[in-house]
Amino acid sequence: MKQLIKVMKALSDPSRVKILKILQVKGLCVCEIKALLDLAQPTISKHLKLLEDAGLVESHKDKLWVNYQLASGEDNVYAGTALHNLQGWLADDPEIKSLLVVVPIIDRANICN
Repeated sequence: MKQLIKVMKALSDPSRVKILKILQVKGLCVCEIKALLDLAQPTISKHLKLLEDAGLVESHKDKLWVNYQLASGEDNVYAGTALHNLQGWLADDPEIKSLLVVVPIIDRANICN
């Protein structure tokens, strides 16, 4: 039951859902997510930690950056199901639509320096 509760708590925040939606497009670092959502870096980091603990997001270090991407969902059936379902959810939401237009063109070289 603990895994289910972690996933549900992670999905209960609009900013975390936005993070998951933008990570469906491509993997990003904290500074890119910060630029997209206009939130403070510590806030983004806390959201990502919670998403990672719930099995929804994975991270890997690449030189100076920590890159985040959606988890495979293989280790947690609840996270896997949520990620699968989230793909089709909110497709017509105006805020999500506007975010998803910008994600492919965001460039960390311009943002993170």
